Amino acid sequence: MTEQSPGKTPAVTCLDELRARVRCWRDAGERVALVPTMGNLHAGHLALVDAARRQADRVVVSIFVNPTQFGPNEDFDAYPRTLEQDLQALGQAGCDMAWCPERQVMYPLDGGFMVKVPAGLADTLCGRYRPGHFDGVASVVLRLFNQVQPDLAVFGEKDFQQLLILRWLARDLSLPIEVHGHPTQRDHDGLALSSRNQYLSDSERAKAPLLHRCLCDLVEGLKAGRDWSSLKDTALSALEKAGLKPQYLVWCSAEDLGPPRPGSPQRLLVAAWLGKARLIDNLPVDP
Repeated sequence: MTEQSPGKTPAVTCLDELRARVRCWRDAGERVALVPTMGNLHAGHLALVDAARRQADRVVVSIFVNPTQFGPNEDFDAYPRTLEQDLQALGQAGCDMAWCPERQVMYPLDGGFMVKVPAGLADTLCGRYRPGHFDGVASVVLRLFNQVQPDLAVFGEKDFQQLLILRWLARDLSLPIEVHGHPTQRDHDGLALSSRNQYLSDSERAKAPLLHRCLCDLVEGLKAGRDWSSLKDTALSALEKAGLKPQYLVWCSAEDLGPPRPGSPQRLLVAAWLGKARLIDNLPVDP
């Protein structure tokens, strides 16, 4: 079934219709891009659509709140569902189709097949605090890749661990799909855009940009050759003093999340709770 009204991107819920539309585009020699989302779209998501549009002739945005990536005490039921607003925003962004499957389309079998992400990638950083999260992410994205069969997929760099895992997934399974990362989109004060930012109170929102400022200071400190342990302690102290509760702050390889290696891409990654919102952010470090 397809839903469409003026100004909105058509929402397709039937797998056969999705494949028929994509097949028509391919028969016309058009290149197809996929932007996977869980909906509740903001400017960061629309920047991904714009990036996809620049690299492909057709853009499909999936909207599916994936239950397998939420833990038992996480916010699956409370996660905002704003389909009508999302379709309107996608229409204005030039998206060609929204893929909005029901749960039984995405997971037709009880106890169905799930991807097991290698422990070195999945059990560290966010994965340490969200067991099974990245297995759920990889499982739903692999399904989306099989359903849409795009030439490329675009993900935001804000979820850097997720982006790295999905790059490994495509490479390890020999998927003919380019996995592109797009720079983190930020508010005027540096806070990384996220659907969960709406959980912040006004006073918490005023404190939240400190996460990004600490990362910027750490990058400058590392460039100046200062001691990482001292830099890290100072940053964690500043976050805690402001009322944030850091879960991790790491300097690591951008290729495998291991220790940073001279001459190879490196990344700073951080996660912290602020009230009801779990905030994550990251920045590249010049090797």
